[in-house]
Amino acid sequence: MPELLTPQPATSTTAEDLVLANQLRPLLLHLARHLRRLVEGTALTGGQVEILSLISRKPGVGINELASREGISAPSMSNAVDKLEAAGLVARARGIAGDRRRVDIAVTPEGTRLLRAARSSRTAWLAEQLQRLTPDQLATLEAAVDPLTALVEGSVPR
Repeated sequence: MPELLTPQPATSTTAEDLVLANQLRPLLLHLARHLRRLVEGTALTGGQVEILSLISRKPGVGINELASREGISAPSMSNAVDKLEAAGLVARARGIAGDRRRVDIAVTPEGTRLLRAARSSRTAWLAEQLQRLTPDQLATLEAAVDPLTALVEGSVPR
C-alpha cells in the first residue's frame, strides 16, 4: 500500500492539534473540490491536471514515482498516462533520465498549453475570491502559506 494511504501511528497529538485539523480538513477539501471543478467542460479532468502538473514539475518521471506521489497503484497510473498520451498531452520515451530500461514521461507542448490554461483559470478564480477578504485576513492567509506548504511537502513520499 502506498505510504500516503498507510495510517501512521499517533504521536504526541494534542487536543488543540485535533481541533485545528478538524477545522482545516473540510475547508481544504472543499477548496480542492472547487478548484478541480473549474476544469469541468475543458479537455481535462481535475485528476489529469494533477498528473500533468506532477510531470511538468519533474520531466522524465516514471510511472512508479507518479503512482507513489498520487497514492494510487502503478497500473491505475499507467492507464491514466495512457489516456493523456492518446490525447497528445504527454509523451513516453525510453531512458530520458539516463536509464534505458525505464520509460520516462514528459508533457508535450499541447499538454503544457492546457495545463497553463487550467492553472490560469484556477488562479483567476482564487484571486477573485481573495478580493472579498479584508487586508488583515489576507495577511493571515499569506502568513499561513509557508506552514501549509511544509504540511503538504511533508506528506508526499520522496
